Amino acid sequence: MGHQAMGWILLAGLAITAAAPATDSISSDNIIECKPLVIGHRGAPGYVPEHTLGSYALAITMGADYIEPDLVITKDGKLIARHDNELGFTTDVSEHPEFASRRRNQTVDGNEINGWFTEDFTLEEIKTLRAIERIPDIRPGNARLNGAYTVPTLQEIIDLAKSLQVSQQRVIGIYPEIKHSTYFKNIGLPMEQLVVDTLHNNSYKGRDAPIYIQSFEVGNLKELKGMTDLRLLQLYESDKSLKPFDQVGLSNGLTYGDMSTPEGLKEVATYAYAVGPDKSYIIPRDSNNHLGTPTSFVQDAHAAGLKVHPYTFRAENTFLPSEYRNGDSPNAMGDLSSEIRAYLEAGIDGLFSDQPDIPLRLRDPCKLQ
Repeated sequence: MGHQAMGWILLAGLAITAAAPATDSISSDNIIECKPLVIGHRGAPGYVPEHTLGSYALAITMGADYIEPDLVITKDGKLIARHDNELGFTTDVSEHPEFASRRRNQTVDGNEINGWFTEDFTLEEIKTLRAIERIPDIRPGNARLNGAYTVPTLQEIIDLAKSLQVSQQRVIGIYPEIKHSTYFKNIGLPMEQLVVDTLHNNSYKGRDAPIYIQSFEVGNLKELKGMTDLRLLQLYESDKSLKPFDQVGLSNGLTYGDMSTPEGLKEVATYAYAVGPDKSYIIPRDSNNHLGTPTSFVQDAHAAGLKVHPYTFRAENTFLPSEYRNGDSPNAMGDLSSEIRAYLEAGIDGLFSDQPDIPLRLRDPCKLQ
């Protein structure tokens, strides 16, 4: 299907589903086991701009088991879906003269950034912005949908998922990531209790609920462990020498590399149900950008009782190992299926993908537990 046709179908579909009431009528009593679990990373941003209702809806209709919103917070304490709290890369805020004076420098997780920040805007103001494609050079087709969508709240994403459960006749999971936890706590906008309350108030409770809450930090996951029985996932940065931001300056010197050892994984298993490593932890690339030899990460994580959901599988050449690229253009679509097969052979339990339709075509039918 052509990109433009897909966009028009999606827009039409959203017009219908927007009016549909949220429902809890789809029972999760009979648990369906799918392997690998397919998580629509930021929705389906290989086809539609990320973190929009259009992107999430497309991922769901493709068959994704879960959709993944990255969560940040507004000045008035509302949870919204953006990859970061800086708005310039994914919205048209720069085209709004009324917000020109809000541009400023800010240090976020140790990085100096110039731009517009969600914590300086109310939700009402955020809703005047329109989403744009974050990487238009790689995904020029998506840029044609610039302006088609607003920035969604977590509640709107939940309502969309529950509405589409009716037509899809299946449970649709949500896989939120709490972004910049320590940063937001330090400015008086903690997100953890708000995320838990929102999920619990929407009937997501217990380990069998179709929810994973994820974070690159450690302390907030341990905090969440005391707030909820929902499943938690520890994320790992690609650079093993880095420390989770809440660990920077602490005497233990905990790094992602430390957390990836057999002993480190056992410690993670005391508070998390699963781990989400950069895929290089499982199969590193060699000096020629080819896939190398699988590590023992998956086996070590399984020995600790953890599920393994690596990120991020993307089909464009620029993201693929050299052997799976198609020509020289960085935005051409390569052979993502072959890359995914290598990771399936390594024993992963789930994966994050910008093109969720591709891993969905590769896996076996789901089973009733």
